[in-house]
This record gives sequence, C-alpha cells and structure tokens, in this order.
Amino acid sequence: MLPFRRPPPHILEAEIPRLRRYARALCRDAGLADDLVQDCLARALAAWAQKRPDGALRPWLFSILHNGWINKLRRDGRRPDGYAMDETEDGPAVSGGQFERLEWRDMTLALERLPEAQRSLLLLIAVEGLSYEEAARVQDVPIGTVMSRLTRARERLRHLLNGDSDAGPRNPGLRRVK
Repeated sequence: MLPFRRPPPHILEAEIPRLRRYARALCRDAGLADDLVQDCLARALAAWAQKRPDGALRPWLFSILHNGWINKLRRDGRRPDGYAMDETEDGPAVSGGQFERLEWRDMTLALERLPEAQRSLLLLIAVEGLSYEEAARVQDVPIGTVMSRLTRARERLRHLLNGDSDAGPRNPGLRRVK
C-alpha cells in the first residue's frame, strides 16, 4: 500500500475561489457555501490517496462539492429559500451603471428560475469553464445528457431574458385538454 501523501497547499488553495463561486451558485447562501467548500476540501484531503495521478484536479474537486450538495439536498428533502446572487462579494466587475445592474439582476433571476440540474450544469460550463466531459463526470451523467440539458438551459434562459411569459418547452402540436 502506498503511503498517504498530502498535496502541496498551493494546489488546493488555487481552487478555493472557483469552489466557493460554484457552491454559492448552488446553495445561494454564503455561510452554507463556505461550509460546503470546507467539507469538500476535507473530503478531498481524506481521499487524496485514492485520486488518480493522471486525473484532473478541478473536475475531481467539483465532483466532490456537487455530490456533497446533492447529499445535503437529499438529507434536507427540499431546496433552500431563494438567495440573490448579486449580494455576494464576488459579484462581477461592472461600471456601476444602472443598466448593467438591471441586466445582472435579470440574469440572476432568470438563472434562479432554471431547474437545478440545468442551472448547475450551465454554471459549470459557462462560468467555471469545464469541458462537457468534465461536467459530465462532475454530475455523473452521460455526455449526451450534458449536451441536451445545456441546450434546454440556454433556450429557457434566452426565453426568460426576452420576457416570454411561458419560458417552458415549445410544443406547438400539443395542447392541454381539461
């Protein structure tokens, strides 16, 4: 059996801002996000000997964080109350103009209306820069599922931002019968 080796501290420290950003987007609570990141790092350190040497660190850490969040949701049996993403200190650098502030508010509100699976996948790929394959590993789904969820998330987000009242899937051939 190989002896347990700890990673150099700077390797994990470099990933903390990304982990915090993703955790805050998932749980929409700064304190809960920090707890989730701390738990993720503790689990990563405990399982460091099991990490494949050729495996990428970032997707592995995101997988641990994502699975921790899913486990918490299952334990709690519900989603947390809404949390405005623009209240975080990690907000985007904007000019401070009213127009930019309104765009940011609209985007965060639209993101909150996306289903959990679509929102977290969109954030992993668009914000965190993970590849489709890495995001598939993080969420433990096939790559085809990643592509279809991402397409649906982008379409729904586009409809929400355009002000469509019904941002659901478009099925012109179907109608509701009461």
